[in-house]
Amino acid sequence: MTLAVANRVSKKWRRLLCSLPGYDPFELAGDCCFDEDEAQRAIDFFPTFLTHVKGPKAGQPFELERWEQAIIANLFGWKRPDGLRRFREGFVFVPRKNGKTTFGAGIILYVETCDGEPGAEIYSSAKDRAQARLIFEPVKRMTLASPELSERLTVYRNSVIAVDPATGTETGTFYTPLSAEVSTKHGYNSHLIINDELHTHDDSELIDVLETSVGARAQPLILHITTSDYDRPSICNEKYDYACKVREGTIRDPAFLPVIYKADKDDDWTKVATWRKANPNYGVSVFVDYLKAKCLKAQENPRFENTFKRLHLNLRTEQAIRWISLDVWDGCSSPVVENELIGQSCFVGFDLASNTDIATYVMLFPPNSESELWRVVVRFYVPAENAEKREKKDKVPYVAWAREGFIKLTPGNVIDFATIKADFERDYQRFDMREIAFDRWNFEGLRQQFAADDIAEDKFVAFGQGYVSMSPACTELEKLLLAKKLAHSANPVLRWMAGNVAVEMDSAGNVKPSKKKSSEKIDGIVAILEAIGRARVTEPPKRSYYEDHDLTVL
Repeated sequence: MTLAVANRVSKKWRRLLCSLPGYDPFELAGDCCFDEDEAQRAIDFFPTFLTHVKGPKAGQPFELERWEQAIIANLFGWKRPDGLRRFREGFVFVPRKNGKTTFGAGIILYVETCDGEPGAEIYSSAKDRAQARLIFEPVKRMTLASPELSERLTVYRNSVIAVDPATGTETGTFYTPLSAEVSTKHGYNSHLIINDELHTHDDSELIDVLETSVGARAQPLILHITTSDYDRPSICNEKYDYACKVREGTIRDPAFLPVIYKADKDDDWTKVATWRKANPNYGVSVFVDYLKAKCLKAQENPRFENTFKRLHLNLRTEQAIRWISLDVWDGCSSPVVENELIGQSCFVGFDLASNTDIATYVMLFPPNSESELWRVVVRFYVPAENAEKREKKDKVPYVAWAREGFIKLTPGNVIDFATIKADFERDYQRFDMREIAFDRWNFEGLRQQFAADDIAEDKFVAFGQGYVSMSPACTELEKLLLAKKLAHSANPVLRWMAGNVAVEMDSAGNVKPSKKKSSEKIDGIVAILEAIGRARVTEPPKRSYYEDHDLTVL
């Protein structure tokens, strides 16, 4: 065993230990010593016993990159005077695609087979079962790919159990993944905990339970491995802020290892130098062509800019962001002639969220033999009294838009649903409405009136306003706009609403429009999304050639 007090660590090891951004582990080392042999043993474990299990390096030895070596050396090399580990908690903050989950799997296997802790309980935590499998799978596959590990570990469906290779009996040491969906989370006696993708956790309940489960262990270790969260109260941001304070010296915690790889807000997010700074595996598992493509998409799409910054540069961003670039929107201003669409198939989206301000329905006509564009026809309704007040107070030109025929004013200060009903029933006779998507809010009474007037009830489909329904529709609308496959006739009301839209994003990158956080009304865009959402799951029937052409006799 080669032990060295802080001021006698060799230059080679000192350079490695201090290579983590902004953190000097020697400042608070006190009377701790660095065990070079123990650090080297932990580093050597990875290429000796582990192989990559996916990607271009599948089957090759798991050679740690220098930044990974620095983490392993710090975690397992530093010892207190009693010989136990110095570091009891760590925060590993790296962007997506830097191999953090596979790295965490390797740490699990090292601790399970080499730590010597009797009856060690090892857990990884995740938001849900699917996320929990993401770290369990490489643990399982690396075990099965290694003859040495396969002698010492038995893989089950949801656990990896340590066995005595001489007798084949279980030793009491095991690893199992946990998810926040599990109802019973108490009774643990944890030795190692890896909280994977901490930013996805909805609350701190599971993390709190696991952190309080290590009290009976001599040298427990808790690792949080994650990409950036949004700017919101969360367990991820709480741990990140703590790690920053430890790194800066504001908090003196010699047992906490802060590992933070990120761009700074003043950095130019479009530059290669910034990408390299934030991604420690740049050129290894994060490639310049990949980041260039993602960055280009972010420059074209305001919504994806925040996604790129958060996931690939580890910058904390707002959860609600402006979505549609008006330059992109204006690129889809091709005219739509209603009379040319009579009899053609369309999908309808209804948004009646307010009965005092604005109501709308949109008819979306998919491409056919006559046009490759998705064509939009929209109806807007505003109470006349409110329109005049809004125009004077908020400078929204409702009255001017009404004079130009883009809005229909209804008498009084609330929407006249009889007017909407009459217009819609006329449109129902003129166009082939495949499906009519609606938000349940404020629509049921009108739907019943339509059904009473012989509009087929099976035409109506409730459309949820959450991520499950809205995110695929948002993605599809983005594609249509960027490819200039949408035509909206430069409708000024729709353009105003497109500029108002803010979207919220969940931790998985799903998006939905946010009426609360949008700067103004977005009803027309919501209705378009409802229509797109139904169109993308309902293939419209192809028109026969002979519906549009005379029979030709040869």
